[in-house]
Amino acid sequence: MPQGAEWLIILAIVILVFGAAKLPDLARGSGQALRIFKAETKGLKDDDDDEKPAGASGQLNPVDEEIAEGEIVDEQREKNI
Repeated sequence: MPQGAEWLIILAIVILVFGAAKLPDLARGSGQALRIFKAETKGLKDDDDDEKPAGASGQLNPVDEEIAEGEIVDEQREKNI
């Protein structure tokens, strides 16, 4: 990992390559890209949390299994008839 003097040398090289006028635009663009990336990864994590069943064990309870198999609809129809 670079130390104090090494960071100054790296900064000087970056200024020479990009120019002092372009650095604020470069930093602003990098910041926006990181914010967008962070928001998208958070959104993906939230989507994964929404898809998990409510049970803490991560397994479906018997009622959820019936819904998943489509049997509960038929049982409810039979009870109503």
